[in-house]
Amino acid sequence: MHHTTVLLIELGAVILGLGLLARFAGRIGMSPIPLYLLVGLAFGHGGLLPLSTSEEFIEVGAEIGVILLLLMLGLEYTASELVTSLRTQYPTGIVDLVLNATPGAVAGWALGWGPVGIIALAGITWISSSGVIAKVLADLGRLGNRETPVVLGVLVMEDLAMAVYLPLLTALLAGLSLAGASLSLTIALGTAALVLFLALRHGRLISRAVSSENPEMLLLVVLGLTLLVAGVAQRLQVSAAVGAFLVGIAISGEVAHSARSLLTPLRDLFAAVFFVFFGLSTVPANIPPVLLPALALAAVSVATKILTGWYAARRAGIGTKGRLRAGGALVARGEFSIVIAGLAAGAQPGLRPVATAYVLILVIAGPLTARWTEPVVRGLRGLGRGGPPAGPLPPPAGGGGAEVGAGRS
Repeated sequence: MHHTTVLLIELGAVILGLGLLARFAGRIGMSPIPLYLLVGLAFGHGGLLPLSTSEEFIEVGAEIGVILLLLMLGLEYTASELVTSLRTQYPTGIVDLVLNATPGAVAGWALGWGPVGIIALAGITWISSSGVIAKVLADLGRLGNRETPVVLGVLVMEDLAMAVYLPLLTALLAGLSLAGASLSLTIALGTAALVLFLALRHGRLISRAVSSENPEMLLLVVLGLTLLVAGVAQRLQVSAAVGAFLVGIAISGEVAHSARSLLTPLRDLFAAVFFVFFGLSTVPANIPPVLLPALALAAVSVATKILTGWYAARRAGIGTKGRLRAGGALVARGEFSIVIAGLAAGAQPGLRPVATAYVLILVIAGPLTARWTEPVVRGLRGLGRGGPPAGPLPPPAGGGGAEVGAGRS
C-alpha cells in the first residue's frame, strides 16, 4: 500500500480514537490525559500494534503541541498579573519548590541518575497540572471558593518558574559548560524581563500589531510568530517552550481573547498528539519494574502538595477546611510533567517509564484528593476524639460564583 495512504489511515484512526476517548473521559468526569498515554503505550514499540508509518509525523505534531501548550499558557496572563503574583506569592513559590522538587531530586539520586535525570525528575514532581485542576474545581463547584485564588496563585508561580527551569534543563541537555549554562539562563531571564517590560509599557502597541478582524489572518500571524520565535529560542538554547510562553504574554486584551478562541482547538489536537507520542516512545514492558518506585514517589508527592496548599491558604488567612481543599486540589500532575520528561528522556534512560507511571497515578488520584482530602481528615479527627463523626460525610463544600480564570491550560 502507498506510504501516504497508510499514513492517512493511521492518523485518521488515531485521531478518531482520541476523540472517542475524550468523549468517554468527559462522560465519566476524568481527564483524558491517562487515556492518551495508554493509547501511545498500546501502539508504540512493544505495544499491541506499532504505528511505524505515522510515527515521524506524530513526533513533529508533538513538538507543535508543546509550543501551543506554552503559548496558550502565556495568553492566559497579562504582564501586570504576572508581576503582581511574583511580588505577593514568591514565599509560596519557594515553599512549593522545596517541598515538591526535593522528592523527585532525591528519587533521581537514589536511582543512580546523573544531573540531567535528577533535575528533570525534580521538575516532574514539582509542577502541578492546571488543566486537570481547573476542570476539577469547575466540576466540584469551587470556582467561587475563597481558596481557589490561592490555588491559582500557586499555579501562576509555577508557570513563572518554568521560564527559568526550562532554559536550565535545555542547557544541561545540550551539554553546555557551567559558563555556557549560565549564559543561556541569563539570556532567558533577560528576554523574559524585556518581554514583561514591553508588555507592561507597550502591550497595546504589540497587540495592535498582530490584531486583525479577520480570524484567518489573526490565526496565521499569531501561529506563525509563535513558531518563528520558538525556533529562534531553541537555536539560542533558551527553549522553544519559553519562547512560545513569552509570545503569549506579549499579546493581551481582546486580541489575546480572540487568539485563545481560535487556537484552543489546535492546542487540544496537538496536545493530545503529544501525549500519544510520549506513550509511543515508552516501552510498556519497562513500566512494571518501576511501578513500585513510582507509587512511592506519588504517595510522597500527594503529601507535599497538600502541605503546599495548606501553607498557601494559611498565608491568605483561610480556615482549616479551605486549606485542606487547596492542598488536595494541587495534587494532580499532567501535561507539564510530561513535557519535561519528553525533553529529558533521551538523555536519561529510565526516565520515560518512571514519568509515565507517575503521571498516570497522579492524574487519576488528583480529582480524588481534591474531593476527599478535607472530609477524610475531618472524619479521622472525629475518630481521634473518641467516636465516628456524627452522620455521613457530606461532599466537600463547593461554591457558586462566576468562573475564575484557570491560569494554565
